[in-house]
Amino acid sequence: MRVASVLCALTAFMSSIQGFAQVIDRQPQQQETLQPDRAALQPTIALAAENALPQDAPPTPPPPEPKVTKPEFDIYGFAMLDMGYDFGQIDPDWFDVERPTKLPAFANEFGHNGNFYAGVRQSRFGVKSLVPTKLGQLKTVLEFEFFGVGVDAGQTTIRLRHAYGELGQFLAGQTWSPYMDPDVFPNSVEYWGPNGMVFFRNVQFRWQPINNENHQVMIALERPGASADVSSVQNLYILQGVQFRFPAPDVSARVRYGGKRTYLQVSGIYRYIRWDDNAPTALTNLSGHTNGWGVNISSNVGIAAKDTLKMSIKYGKGDENYMNDAPVDIAPTFTTNIHRPLTGEPLPNFGIVAFYDRYWNTKWSSSVGFSLLNMTNATLQLPNSFRRGMYGLANLLYYPVDNVMAGGEFIWGRRDNFTDHWSYNDYRIQFSFRYNFEFKLGGS
Repeated sequence: MRVASVLCALTAFMSSIQGFAQVIDRQPQQQETLQPDRAALQPTIALAAENALPQDAPPTPPPPEPKVTKPEFDIYGFAMLDMGYDFGQIDPDWFDVERPTKLPAFANEFGHNGNFYAGVRQSRFGVKSLVPTKLGQLKTVLEFEFFGVGVDAGQTTIRLRHAYGELGQFLAGQTWSPYMDPDVFPNSVEYWGPNGMVFFRNVQFRWQPINNENHQVMIALERPGASADVSSVQNLYILQGVQFRFPAPDVSARVRYGGKRTYLQVSGIYRYIRWDDNAPTALTNLSGHTNGWGVNISSNVGIAAKDTLKMSIKYGKGDENYMNDAPVDIAPTFTTNIHRPLTGEPLPNFGIVAFYDRYWNTKWSSSVGFSLLNMTNATLQLPNSFRRGMYGLANLLYYPVDNVMAGGEFIWGRRDNFTDHWSYNDYRIQFSFRYNFEFKLGGS
């Protein structure tokens, strides 16, 4: 009875905050109704936004890397089991996560409600080295997990997380984009996390003139990528020769300032996206370009001895590739130019994250919070296109001994469509067990 009461209370809490999203909903209303077939999204060179893995991180940012006088090699990771029950339904490729974009776009799209799941896909293995050189300390990281995405979606398979080297003020390889703030991720066990959060590990070359705990200034050239929704016009012959191209890298930057536990970070990104009409006609040439950009403001606020309030707010256009759970970057729209009747429009989006991490004592912790992503759709998108998603959770985690965690979590997700008035709420509970390991060789 107590469990049922808790679930009812949490469900009521999640439902009560749905009204907040209505304030920012300014979508144009359309009258046409189309059959609820699943619209195919045409990926161009799309990189699905990779996402964070939750950790039982301390309530303060991790300390800087120690300065070594001789080479040090670190092997680390954890084995993790997730078991849960989804009271609703979701795309089967994403059975063990809560992604609002993957919730059904119409009734029973993925069958009937109710699904038990279990897996070890969050397990992780990594190696890190610190080597002193004449130019400073050389740091290298190579880290993997087992959560398949892209063509491996739904599978337990090796997936690269980080692969980079860092020497002095320069970093090269794949790691967190400066546009994001990984410290905003809550202390939770559900893998995917807040949908309204900027979260992307990307290939980059980065200059970081200041990188000292919560004092940071950095700028990076990142691998570009984007996706387009041409569902409603994909059969038009004039689109058959259109291909996307990325002539320049994405440019991201970050400034962070704060103390040991409290800081404010402001980051941004700029993107240049082109598309070429390789089969123009005497009357039409659809070649064109657009600009994507975004601003992300985030913060951690230390409360009491150990607790932390984690927040972010962002707005951008055509930067969905960097979001934790967002659909396409660009959608088609009509123009008044008879020689170029269609063009690509970068989709505006607004995201928020607000979570509170509570450390009751050395054995117990909790996290509770809410996230939202709101899209401004293009007029040519189908009525069942994704418009808005919401996400929330509450948990209780237990640390019986060092390097061991066990806990339970209640998760809620919601999807709202563009103009067909469809919405769907999904609820799930999950229990997870994690066993960390670390072994160091060498060092000072």
